[in-house]
Amino acid sequence: MNQDDISYGAIHNAQELGRLVRAHRKRRSLTLETVSGLGNMSPRFLSEFERGKETAEIGKILKALRTLGLEVVIQPRGRGASGVCPGQTAGESQ
Repeated sequence: MNQDDISYGAIHNAQELGRLVRAHRKRRSLTLETVSGLGNMSPRFLSEFERGKETAEIGKILKALRTLGLEVVIQPRGRGASGVCPGQTAGESQ
């Protein structure tokens, strides 16, 4: 992935999340050491996270995302950015 081609959106596994976070960090010209210092995390943890380690602690992952200015949004599958399912109008419920 070219660091200028960051595709934010749905994440399906740890590897996709790690690649996205790495691209975002590099786009902001931040080193692992800088982010680890800002978030009080080890560079090793961040490196493993970016490589898609599936057993990484969720609390540390959320902290790393906050440190990088990213957030997690949970929504039912198939919903667009507006939270509306395809074929549904904004005032309609499922």
